[in-house]
Amino acid sequence: MHDPDREFTGKYEEAGRIGGMLLDRFYSAVHRLLAPHLRERSALLEVGCGAGYSSQRLLRWLPESASFLGSDVGETLLEKAAARNPGAKFARQSVYELALPDKSVDVVVMLEVLEHLEFPERALVELQRVSREAVILSTPREPLWRFLNFCRGKYVRDLGNTPGHIQHWSSRGLCRQVQAHFEVCDVARPIPWTVLSLKPRQ
Repeated sequence: MHDPDREFTGKYEEAGRIGGMLLDRFYSAVHRLLAPHLRERSALLEVGCGAGYSSQRLLRWLPESASFLGSDVGETLLEKAAARNPGAKFARQSVYELALPDKSVDVVVMLEVLEHLEFPERALVELQRVSREAVILSTPREPLWRFLNFCRGKYVRDLGNTPGHIQHWSSRGLCRQVQAHFEVCDVARPIPWTVLSLKPRQ
């Protein structure tokens, strides 16, 4: 049976040396795209924070006067995120219906979430609605993601597809997916991901 909690924590707790190196490169790319938007008193929302591993990195990068909110639909994951990041604020919210006013946060970060969603377009509409300045978005880069999984003997029966991944995009495909709602300002391609810096369309 597919366990989303295990899938999320597994890539951090069982990454190994090579996996850890790839994750470090992934977060270096995220930081490069995010850094221009990290200012004093800025407000950052992380959508799909999971168990709070990515939140740790984001909180480390934020200026002291900036505010942070992490959101997820998983209660157990939110408990882990709060325990992992004492003092940080977390809330149970759906990406399809964020409990925030229009244009209420400067930057939205959503990492490794869109590929899990049945209705990605609805999620993008919400990200556009709440973001003032930028959205940093990442997904696995296909078909490379599945190829690398297959090569290491993972999910062979599903041809390398990670359980729970129901959407699949190449870098170009992801750019096409978001263009109705965002201007693509920058693209990073740390293997095996695509990371976009997006400006919400008015």
